[in-house]
Amino acid sequence: MLNCFNIIDQTDNKNIKDIISLTYDQRFIRRKKVKSDNGIEFLVNLSETKSLNPGQAFELDNLDLIKVHAKVEKLLEIKGNNLMQIIWHVGNRHIPCQIEKDRVLIQFDKVIGDMILRLGGKIHQVKEAFNPEGGAYGMGRTHGHKH
Repeated sequence: MLNCFNIIDQTDNKNIKDIISLTYDQRFIRRKKVKSDNGIEFLVNLSETKSLNPGQAFELDNLDLIKVHAKVEKLLEIKGNNLMQIIWHVGNRHIPCQIEKDRVLIQFDKVIGDMILRLGGKIHQVKEAFNPEGGAYGMGRTHGHKH
């Protein structure tokens, strides 16, 4: 079994042997056995939990790289004339969101979808890669209040 102890931020595609498609939740990782899209199994064993971004790569102990891609997942697309107000409510609930010019994407959640409809927003279920905004304090995910 191959091991991964390091994440590479920039890859030149030279040593890339495969890709691994991971959802947003799966890209939050410290220690886990995983399998690349073409079946290369390896153990991720990082010194601390990391939030991976598409384009980064796992560096295996044989120096091969497995590039991280964002996997398509079930999301809610949010639109509306009051998008700023809706974004405030989403952020107030610490929900990861991908903010774009005319829409916001969040992970599928029926309860939050109902809230958005009550706020006058429009929702549509989509399947796309999810790359939400990072933390405001340079820590990646906002999974706590340690500032």
